[in-house]
Amino acid sequence: MRRHMSEEKQHVTSTRRGFLLAAGTGVLGAALSERAVGLVRGSNALREMLLYVGTYTSGGGEGIYRYRLDLTDGSLTHAGTTRGVVEPSYLTLAPGRRILYAVNEVEDFEGARSGSVSAFAVDQRTGDLRLLNRRASKGGAPCYITTADSGRFVLVANYSGGNIAVLPVLGDGSLGEAVDVEQYTGSGPDRGRQEAPHAHCIVLDRANRFAYSCDLGTDRVMVYRFERRTGRLTPNTQPWVAAKPGAGPRHLTFHPGRRFAYVLNELDSTLTAYSQSAVRGTLKELQTLSTLPRGFGGANTGADLHVTPDGRFLYSSNRGHDHLACFRVDARTGTLTLVGHTPTGGKTPRNFTIDPSGRLLLVANQKSDNIVTFRLDPRTGALEPTGRTARVPAPVCLKLTAPFS
Repeated sequence: MRRHMSEEKQHVTSTRRGFLLAAGTGVLGAALSERAVGLVRGSNALREMLLYVGTYTSGGGEGIYRYRLDLTDGSLTHAGTTRGVVEPSYLTLAPGRRILYAVNEVEDFEGARSGSVSAFAVDQRTGDLRLLNRRASKGGAPCYITTADSGRFVLVANYSGGNIAVLPVLGDGSLGEAVDVEQYTGSGPDRGRQEAPHAHCIVLDRANRFAYSCDLGTDRVMVYRFERRTGRLTPNTQPWVAAKPGAGPRHLTFHPGRRFAYVLNELDSTLTAYSQSAVRGTLKELQTLSTLPRGFGGANTGADLHVTPDGRFLYSSNRGHDHLACFRVDARTGTLTLVGHTPTGGKTPRNFTIDPSGRLLLVANQKSDNIVTFRLDPRTGALEPTGRTARVPAPVCLKLTAPFS
C-alpha cells in the first residue's frame, strides 16, 4: 500500500539481530490437509515447482515474474516476466490453475477512485500469462485477492477504499463487474494509520460458507456468510470480533486440519489465535502474543503468516526486525508457543510461502530486492538458509504451483 511503502522507508532501518531459530519439540499437529497430502504423495516425481512473484512496479519491479524452484536444493531459475502489469502486489491462482488473478494496487482506474484486478490466462505448457481483462476493484489500493473454491467468484480487499468486493468469473476466466461491495466505516486510535477503515484481506473458510476480512483501520475482523451461488456477502450473526485497540489486524489464515484461525496484527506486532465454529462461523479468542523477541525496541510492523501443511508450526514475518518468528501449534487447543526467530536474509520481509511438502520456505524481502529460500525441519520448525537467492526488484507476493510442463 502506498501508505505502507512510505512508512517502511521511514522505519525499516534496524539491522538484523543474531537470533537463530531455536529447535523445539512438542505435540504433533493435525494431519496434512487433503490438498497438501495429494501434492506430497505425488511428489516422488516432483522435483520442481513454478513460482509467480508479484512486485511493486513503483519500486522497480517490471510486472509479474516467473521462476522455477528446484525442490532438491532450493535454487530459483528465472523463467519469464509478464511486463506492463501495474503494481501487481498480490496474486492468486484459480482452481484448475488455468487463470491467474492479480490486484493492481492503484488509486485510480478508468477515471474512477478505484484500483483494479487483472485476469490472465495461464499457458498450460510454459506458465506464461496472457491478459484477459481488467476490472475495477471498487476501492482504492487493492491489496489482497482470493478465489472461491467453485472458481465462480474472486474476492478482493481494498486498503485505502476501506471495503471488500466480489467479482464474478466469466466463462473464459475473465472478470465481470462486481456483484457485491461491503463498505466499512470507523477509525482507530492510531491517527497516522487508523484514520479510516483499511480492509487488508478477505479469506474464505475451508467450506466456503463464511468469509473473514481484517480491517486494519478499525481493529476488527469482519465475519460474513458467503452465498456460493450468487457471490453475495451477508453479515454473520457475529458480524465482527474486536482486536485490541491499535493492534491493526492485517492477515488471517486457517489451520489446515482443525477449526483454528490466526490473525497477524500489523501495528502492535502480535498474533491472535481463535477457535472457529464450523456451523455458526463465529470466532472466539484463545490467545494473543508478541511476534518479537523480548528486549527488541526498534520499529516493526507485522506482514504475513502461514501454517505449515502438517499444522505443527506457524511462521510470521516481521518488517523492521527483519526476521521470521516461529511458533509451535498445540493441535488440541490451537494455542501457540514461541520457538524462535530467524533472519530473513534481507530487508522488509513481506509475503512468504511454504512448499506443499513442508520442507522449503521462501521469503520475499521487499526493500533488499531478493527472494531467499530456507530448508524447514518438519520435526523442530528450524529454518536453515539454503544459500540460494534470486534478485527480484520489490518482491511482495509469492505463489507456488506445480509445473505446467
